[in-house]
Amino acid sequence: MARVLLVVVLAAVSVFLVPAVNGSCDDELPTELAGNYSGMACSPVWNNFVLRYAQDGNNVLRVVLSAMYSSGWVGMGFSRDGLMVGSSAMVGWVGKTGQAHVKQFALNGKTPSLVVADRGFLISSNGEHTVVVKQAKIYLAFQIKFPSPLKQQQVLFAFGSAIPVNDRLAEHQDKTSMNFDFTTGGSSSGSSFLEGLKRTHGALNLFAWGVLLPIGAIVARYCRGWDPLWFYLHAGIQFVGFILGLAGVVAGVSLYGKIKADVPAHRGLGIFVLVLGILQILAFFLRPNKDSKYRKYWNWYHHWVGRLVLFLAAVNIVVGINAGRAGNSWKIGYGFNLAILLITVITLEVLVWTKWKNNSNRSTTY
Repeated sequence: MARVLLVVVLAAVSVFLVPAVNGSCDDELPTELAGNYSGMACSPVWNNFVLRYAQDGNNVLRVVLSAMYSSGWVGMGFSRDGLMVGSSAMVGWVGKTGQAHVKQFALNGKTPSLVVADRGFLISSNGEHTVVVKQAKIYLAFQIKFPSPLKQQQVLFAFGSAIPVNDRLAEHQDKTSMNFDFTTGGSSSGSSFLEGLKRTHGALNLFAWGVLLPIGAIVARYCRGWDPLWFYLHAGIQFVGFILGLAGVVAGVSLYGKIKADVPAHRGLGIFVLVLGILQILAFFLRPNKDSKYRKYWNWYHHWVGRLVLFLAAVNIVVGINAGRAGNSWKIGYGFNLAILLITVITLEVLVWTKWKNNSNRSTTY
């Protein structure tokens, strides 16, 4: 028992004696960087990442990003909308032969094949980019020029454990994003919220306009034999689907207000589909009685506008997945869902026409 207690005590003491791994501004820069990167502001930003930076009158930003390092790569990205996709990053690493590398990468997607070296919107200043490794720390130093003084800026930090081969980055081991103030050194996390809002917008609209509303239409078309249950199922499913779709649209409007994404086709289609959806809801409350002479015109309108809504919604979901660069998982998932819906509709339509043809033949015979 005494030995166990001693082990516990020693373990607890060791926790307090081990120095913190968080980065500090107290460390001096390596002598290789002291000349071009002296007199800079400094701020610990994430884990053991420390950001040193300075701007001059020509809007040239000098940056030294330091972090604990054994192998792999570290990078700092600059985003226009707070999201990873569409941003540009400066990445540094030391190769297997000991040669240092610094390159700009265009982050066109979330797969390694879409992370392209020597591309991006960052403008290098004099090409003075350096990587130095000293005392188990890597120092990524670079200079980039902006059209105006940098103030609030969405930035990303990431690292990976695999050494890039042929300028191909493996997936990051960890990452973060924040809104950094280059005038005060303050930062706030915001991009994770935008990513969540983007996923919420996509998931709600896909489930509402791409799953629930088509199911409600299928019930109305092929389940008339369950009268009056089909009507209540149809109305209930469509109402829930519209409410969820409306919530997805609200999330999209909020997202657009924050990032000002340039997606006119997606926005235009979305607004048009929403307007048609509202007209369908209004038509439900204004439908004539079954014996009214206007009922057939109402049925024609309700059926064909409903089909148009579902078709345009499906198109807009595909447009949105591509515009948001959501990745293959979203494409495969929605494609699988669409295939199931189409197979179901074709099968039921064949059964309906077969039944109608059989009944028609019987009537002709007698």
